[in-house]
This record gives sequence, structure tokens and C-alpha cells, in this order.
Amino acid sequence: MARPTMAQDIERRIRELILERRLGPGDPLPTEAELMELFDAGRVSVREALKALQAMNVVEIRRGFGTFVGSLSLSPFAEGLAFRAAVRHRQGEPGLLELMKVREALEAGLVGAVTAGIPAEDLAVLRELVATMESEARTGRVGRATDRAFHLALYASLDNHLLSEVLDAFWAAMDQVREDLDDGHQDPATTVAQHHEIAEAVAAADGARAVRAMRTHFDGVRARLGAEG
Repeated sequence: MARPTMAQDIERRIRELILERRLGPGDPLPTEAELMELFDAGRVSVREALKALQAMNVVEIRRGFGTFVGSLSLSPFAEGLAFRAAVRHRQGEPGLLELMKVREALEAGLVGAVTAGIPAEDLAVLRELVATMESEARTGRVGRATDRAFHLALYASLDNHLLSEVLDAFWAAMDQVREDLDDGHQDPATTVAQHHEIAEAVAAADGARAVRAMRTHFDGVRARLGAEG
């Protein structure tokens, strides 16, 4: 196994520093000169480490102001998922199908928890989105933005920001490779019916029914991606 470079070692130590000092997004980090002294490292290695961490949203470099803890968003994760899926798909491998199966496992495993007590306002949002889908279906296609909004709103009551980011990362990844997935194969009326059933299962506080409805929804997606292998 190759030994980490000086810059990679500094990356690790900056992460440790953020944890040790209990810093969060937007908090200032030591200056470049202070990091050089703290880690007994050269300017080039420190800058290389900071640039790598900036690419991962771990740090944010504001020219003229300093270096701060970054947003820690999952956008690099989403981009990695999308690129991996796209490359494998174009090589005839089941990249998109694998991506969708992971998302299905996550959503089917969580939808039951939503039925334990979804707030009335969240349920109203879901039903409103289903109504929007019905209107869109009359034009021949349910919008991906509406579909995406439904799935994100479904788990809002769990108040889990990481979950929201992970689910949105899957959607962003699929959107980046959507030209390889012909959503027109899905009958709009079926799409509406499936989302309506998910919403009503949640409204009825029926966890088993909600899981079945979610599985049924993904059955159609898997069928459309089945040609991948």
C-alpha cells in the first residue's frame, strides 16, 4: 500500500482539527501560515491539501477573508454516483439499475417509519403533489421535479438532514444520467396511482401497506431498467 503524501497527511490532520475543535460549517480555520506552523509543513503541501478538501466541500477558501469549514454538502458524492453509474451503463453494465436498487432499499426501509406519525401539514403536501401529478399526467408525462419533490417531502417528518441529502444525491445522480432512461415507458396514470397509494398508506398509518406500495412503485422502475442486465 502506497504511503500517503504530505498533502494527504495534512488533509487528514485538518479533518481531525475540525473535529477536535468542534467546528461547524462557516467557522474559521487557522490561516495558511498557521497551518504551516501547526503541521510543520511547506506552503505547497498545505495549499494542495486545502484545495483537495475544498473540492469535497470540507473547507471553503474565501480569497481575502481566509479559510472556513465548508458546507459539507453531498454534491461531490452525487457527482461520483452519477459518473460511476453513467460509465458502467455505457459499458453495458447495470450501473443505473444498481443505483436505483440502493435507493429502493433505502426508501422501502424508511417509509414504514413515516407512517408512525406524519404531521397533517406534510400529508397535505404529499396530496397536493399527487394532485399536481394528476394535472401533469393529462399532458402525457409526470414531471421529474414533481416526482422528486414527493419523495423528498415523504421523509420530511423524520427530521433527518443527512437522509434528505442522501436521497437528494440519488435524485441528482439519476438526473445527470437521465438521457439513458426513457421515462416515457412509464404510463403517467400508473405513476399517479402509485404515488397516491403511497400517500394514502401513510395517511392510514399502515406501515406494511406503505412498504408494499413503495416496492410496487420501484417494480416499474426496475422493469424499465431491466434491459441493462
